[in-house]
Amino acid sequence: MKVQQIIKDNHLGLLFRQGTFGIEKESQRVYEDGSVVTTPHPEVLGKRSYHPYIQTDFAESQLELITPPNKSVEDSLRWLSAIHEVVLRSLPENEYIFPLSMPAGLPPEDQIKVAQLEDPADVAYREHLVAVYGKNKQMVSGIHYNFQLAPELINALFQAQRKYDDAVAFQNDLYLKMAKNFLRYQWILVYLLAATPTVEADYFNGASPLQAGQYVRSLRSSRYGYVNEADIIVSFDSLEKYVETLEHWVSSGRLIAEKEFYSNVRLRGAKKARELLSSGIRYLEFRLFDLNPFAPYGITLEDAKFIHHFILLMIWMDQSADQAGIELGKERLAQVAFEHPLQQTAYRTEGEEILTALLEMLKVLGAEQSEQDFVAAKLAQFADPGLTLGGRLLREIEGAGGYRKLGAELARRNKAQAMERFYALSAFDNMELSTQALMFDLIRQGIKTEILDERDQFLCLQFGEHIEYVKNGNMTSHDSYISPLIMENKVVTKKVLAKAGFNVPQSLEFTSVQQALASYPLFEKRAVVIKPKSTNYGLGISIFQQGLQSREDFATALEIAFREDKEVMVEDYLSGTEYRFFVLGEQTLAVLLRVPANVIGDGVHTVAQLVAEKNAHPLRGDGSRTPLKKIALGDIEGLQLKEQGLSFDSVPAKDQLVQLRANSNISTGGDSIDMTDEMHPSYKELAVGISKAMGAAVCGVDLIIPDLKQAAQPNLNSWGVIEANFNPMMMMHIFPYSGKSRRVTLNVIHMLFPELKGREDMK
Repeated sequence: MKVQQIIKDNHLGLLFRQGTFGIEKESQRVYEDGSVVTTPHPEVLGKRSYHPYIQTDFAESQLELITPPNKSVEDSLRWLSAIHEVVLRSLPENEYIFPLSMPAGLPPEDQIKVAQLEDPADVAYREHLVAVYGKNKQMVSGIHYNFQLAPELINALFQAQRKYDDAVAFQNDLYLKMAKNFLRYQWILVYLLAATPTVEADYFNGASPLQAGQYVRSLRSSRYGYVNEADIIVSFDSLEKYVETLEHWVSSGRLIAEKEFYSNVRLRGAKKARELLSSGIRYLEFRLFDLNPFAPYGITLEDAKFIHHFILLMIWMDQSADQAGIELGKERLAQVAFEHPLQQTAYRTEGEEILTALLEMLKVLGAEQSEQDFVAAKLAQFADPGLTLGGRLLREIEGAGGYRKLGAELARRNKAQAMERFYALSAFDNMELSTQALMFDLIRQGIKTEILDERDQFLCLQFGEHIEYVKNGNMTSHDSYISPLIMENKVVTKKVLAKAGFNVPQSLEFTSVQQALASYPLFEKRAVVIKPKSTNYGLGISIFQQGLQSREDFATALEIAFREDKEVMVEDYLSGTEYRFFVLGEQTLAVLLRVPANVIGDGVHTVAQLVAEKNAHPLRGDGSRTPLKKIALGDIEGLQLKEQGLSFDSVPAKDQLVQLRANSNISTGGDSIDMTDEMHPSYKELAVGISKAMGAAVCGVDLIIPDLKQAAQPNLNSWGVIEANFNPMMMMHIFPYSGKSRRVTLNVIHMLFPELKGREDMK
């Protein structure tokens, strides 16, 4: 099968490099000292019976983290990062994820509990493995790398050749060629990426085969790893022979099931191997890889790309290994795995030839120079084994005083790093924080999540056959089409609410600065709010609490508002405190006091300096990647200071409260304080009614209330509606500046998937 020539002749290079990728990563949960935990799989991580992202492998302590299939290696690594952050932030404070493949601090075997899955057959299978292999070997962890060629490529290759008449047979042989050549040259990846040079003596349940101070490249890939008996050989010469020999070992009782065949390549696409003959091999699972302890998620993006290109080389090369070649590859794998990490491999020449061929392939395909340079750096590692992952790891182990100590140190560091921005999913940082919070809970609870449009915050959610679409974290099919259109238009919002009998302040609308200025006498000396007709983040709003004092200030405020919209409202300012009510369906879930942007004077620093100091808080940033937004020093802030007789250069007295904004939006630098429990229930009921009037399933309602402890009365002296929001910031309720966190994203999930209630303790 001359794949290389067909690709060159038909200009298929770009298509050749495309595909679908998935990563499965096993890891042990450990305590601070690196010893394996004996606790059950955490309930907070959802039900394993249907969880697509977080499972357990052999034991209750052994996490298996699974990315969804992605069209790029980059996206698979992003998902692996997100799943890790979810798990690390959900684990008990004293638990960590061990970054090395070989377990350390193994408990006595009677304390290692096999995964307690709901299907008794799954538990029985693990108990069988205990009887055959013992428990310790199965506590070894690693990376499984799943890869599918682009179906369009397979079809193009099939159409361009003349040997095969059957498309399924062609596809099967293409994947078989990839598998066979991989098994022939797999030792190269062990040489370059191995990271299991040692293990504690109790792993062997007896005399250790390692002498004191002896290191090897990969215990996991050696006969002391989790492998079948040497005489269990399955033929890869053809798919028919593969099926026949695999079924033989199962029927003879040497394997309890086909999945007990622990080849470093598995043919995927059906539950039973025989089904592949008709349905075809859909993708391959490569199970060779040790965890990279220096990568927070077990594998680096560069290595993942390198593995992808190495796999492609296996079908790019003209030759195809036969079963004898596969057995030779297994022999070399065993030998290289037991070489010292700083020793040049006995097969250096062959390794350099293969990587040189890989470099040539990348040049022909027009790969980026950085990718070629990475392969060139791997090639240089054959001359200097100290540059390999195993060589680097050996030095780190000796420096730390043992691999368990090193593993524990890295585990603590990784968890601390995951907790730094505990409110975000770092891999999806370009999305709104509310969407990130929803994704966090979706991943943790096991709802399949597909990002349809990352820039537009559009998600597709699936539980079983039930599919829902969500935009911006809380805009769903449960809303009427008209509701966001009403709330986007503040004039219409007020009229709808007034018709429904809710208290709204008096206002006038203007379509030009000149038109509004002509009405200045109507507002002079009155406390007013000037705001764009359509805004959802407090943008362009100016508030004159002490009364409008000059035409110039009025003109400035109008110009600011008209920057945001073609129509502007001037409405009466209501005295009292503004609160944000988060309403979902029939319930107000959270109430927030949003304190307008402010600083406290110290008698030494200027307003500008105090703002800079407050903006340095780690929770403050651009307001989309952080729960709080930095306070700006713009025109609106200047007007607000002027009303207090101050400027940016003024030095406020000690303990003097200086307001930078009158509107209390978090998006303009305000602080958030949870007041849910303090708020009188009558106002919560009002907020629900207002949300219903808007036709919204999820709504943010802003009320002005002079006294939150007194029951609501039917007049503006008791309360008034400022606005309703179709895209309320859930993040400010989840991570308030002070007060209790309200995880409203879970309520959104419950609304969308009510069938989860009773099946899932969604904490």
